[in-house]
Amino acid sequence: MPIRAELRPKGPYSLRLSGRLASDATRVVTDGTYRATVRVDERLERVHAAQRADGTIVVTADSDAGVDHVRFALGLDDDHSEFVKRFANDRLLAETLRRVRGLRPVRTGTVAQALLRAVAGQLIQAREARRIERRVIQLASPERDGLHAAPTAAELGGFSPAQLARAGLGARRATALIRLCRTVDLEGLKAKPSGAVALRLNRERGLGPWSVGVVCLEGLGRYEYGLARDLGLVKLAAALTGRWVEAEESDALLAPYGEWAGLASVYLLAGFQRGYVPLPGAAAA
Repeated sequence: MPIRAELRPKGPYSLRLSGRLASDATRVVTDGTYRATVRVDERLERVHAAQRADGTIVVTADSDAGVDHVRFALGLDDDHSEFVKRFANDRLLAETLRRVRGLRPVRTGTVAQALLRAVAGQLIQAREARRIERRVIQLASPERDGLHAAPTAAELGGFSPAQLARAGLGARRATALIRLCRTVDLEGLKAKPSGAVALRLNRERGLGPWSVGVVCLEGLGRYEYGLARDLGLVKLAAALTGRWVEAEESDALLAPYGEWAGLASVYLLAGFQRGYVPLPGAAAA
């Protein structure tokens, strides 16, 4: 029998804001609701969550493990009030924090899925990256009610580079993904410090700062490492300086935010896309 739970997010939280563009092969996030297929032991279970007007997240799941999945995936226990307070008057973030202060990144069901996203999304358009990710997940993991379970490291590591290439993933990136899935305890990274995770991933040929940010933000639920050198941040840096910038120059945008650099990258991108970041002259996103 399905169970029902009411969860109170710690700090400001909006599922409607956070879920924008967050749907993938494992979940549908729309209009303030979240629906996903999750793997519990050897079973596939359904979870559904919606946010009431009072902020409470109402969860319907097949088990307590499904409720725990929602709690982690939506980041409900990770209060970012300190971030909102500390940077309320920040030149670049103030308006964004005022308008979308309940934004938090939605997390993947497994670290392996975050790594797949980090590898697939390098140096290509976001739409194409999501198409590749969706195709690989559909090949890798079981499905229930039209949604797939988040892939495990064993499932992704079971592919050959040629199989992933047919799904659209380049040979170099496919090889890096397979190697990491076969040699690293990806779920075990949740127990390691973010700095140690970043050092390990940065040693891998074919990965870089942006990939580390994706794994930390979406796979581990950490806020220290951001989407460094994301094309949107490069464009923002160019708009602020009035000149072409190299990708590494955009690192200066995240430097002032210290241990909140990961969340700052999410808010800078959201604010830039919405026109909330003040730009010199008539520059536009």
